[in-house]
Amino acid sequence: MRSLYSTLTALILSLVVLAGHSTPAHAERIKDLATVNGVRTNQLVGYGLVVGLDGTGDQTTQAPFTIQSITNMLAKFGITIPANANPQLKNVAAVTVTADLPPFTKPGQKIDVTVGSIGNAASLRGGNLLMTPMRGVDGQVYAFAQGNVLVSGFGIQGKDGSKISLNVPSSGRVPNGADVEREVPMKFATDPNLILNLNTPDFTTASRVAASINKTLGAGTADAMDAVSIKVAAPIDADQRISYLATLEALEVDPGEAPARVIVNSRTGTVVISSRVRVTAAAVAHGSISVTITERQDEFEAACRAYARCVKRGGVLAAAFLARSSGYAVKEARYPALSLSAEKILNVFAPYADSLDAELVGVVPREIRSGYTGLVFMTGRAR
Repeated sequence: MRSLYSTLTALILSLVVLAGHSTPAHAERIKDLATVNGVRTNQLVGYGLVVGLDGTGDQTTQAPFTIQSITNMLAKFGITIPANANPQLKNVAAVTVTADLPPFTKPGQKIDVTVGSIGNAASLRGGNLLMTPMRGVDGQVYAFAQGNVLVSGFGIQGKDGSKISLNVPSSGRVPNGADVEREVPMKFATDPNLILNLNTPDFTTASRVAASINKTLGAGTADAMDAVSIKVAAPIDADQRISYLATLEALEVDPGEAPARVIVNSRTGTVVISSRVRVTAAAVAHGSISVTITERQDEFEAACRAYARCVKRGGVLAAAFLARSSGYAVKEARYPALSLSAEKILNVFAPYADSLDAELVGVVPREIRSGYTGLVFMTGRAR
C-alpha cells in the first residue's frame, strides 16, 4: 500500500507541475543558433589497400579485386606479376577510406580518415593504409590518406570454430591521416548577401534574429526569408566581411520556444517533456491506478465513477487527491482547480464502494509550492 501511495503521489505531482510549469527563455548567440549558407563540410571518399595484417586480410579467392588492386599497384613500380600466377595473400585488405573536409581547410592541413573493409578481412588491427587519393563529389582529388590504422575492436577465433568479438575490428581510423591538397571553392566572399540558416526551423526565431540584426546594424539590414533562412546585407570587402560576420555571431537572441511535446521511451521508461506542455482536464490509468485532473465538480464525479466501475467487484480502490487546493500559479498565469476534502471524496465514492477510508497525508502548515498543502489518500473496495 505504501508503494501504491508513493506511485500515486508522484503521478499527481508530476501532472500538476506539467500543467503550469514554464521555464524562462535564455538568450543565445546567433553563432549557436544558425550557420552561414555555403559554409559547410564536404565528404571525401577513396579506395585503397591496408597491408601488414597478421593473417587477417582478404581471402583472395573470394575477393579477386584485392589481387587486381595489388597487381595494378605493383605495375606502377615496374613489377609485373606473371599471368599464370595466383597469389594467396592474407596480409592485405581492400578498404574504403572516408573523411569530412571542414570548410576553409587549406592545402597542407591534416584531417582524420575512417577506414572500412569491403572484402572479407577479419580484422584491420596492425595494418597500414597505403597512399590513397580522396575524391569529392565532383571527382576531383582533395586529399591523400596514408598511415597506421587504429582499431578499437578485436576478434578471437578458436580451432573448433567458436569466436568472440568486441566492437567491429574490420574498421578503424587514421588520426590526421590525410593531407589536404586542394581547397574547396566557396562563394562566401563574393555573394552580396549572407544567408543565415537556423539549425532548427522556427518562424519566431527567424523573426527575432532579423529584428536583432536590424536593431544593431540598422533597419533593412536583415530580412527573414522563411522559417530557416535570414538574408543579411554584407560588405563586399573580404576583411570587412569577416569582422562583420563576427559581430553578427555575437548578437544574442531569445529563440522561439519549442512546440509542446512529450516523448516516451517505453523500453527504458524515460519521459522527456518540453516546457510548454500543459495538462487540462485529463485521466491517466495504469492497472488499478487512476489519475485525473479537472476543475469541474461534474467532471470529477464522472471520473471517480468511471474509475470505480473499472475495478472488479471486491477489488481494491486507491486514489490520491490534492487537499483543498484552489489551484496554483506559475508567474502571472493562474490555473484553477477543484477544492476537495476527505468528506467530499467519500460522498462521491459512497455509491460505488464499501469500506471507504480517507486520510490526510503529507499535510503542511503552509504551501510548499503553489496550490499544494497535502494529499487526501482514499481506499476502499469496489461494489
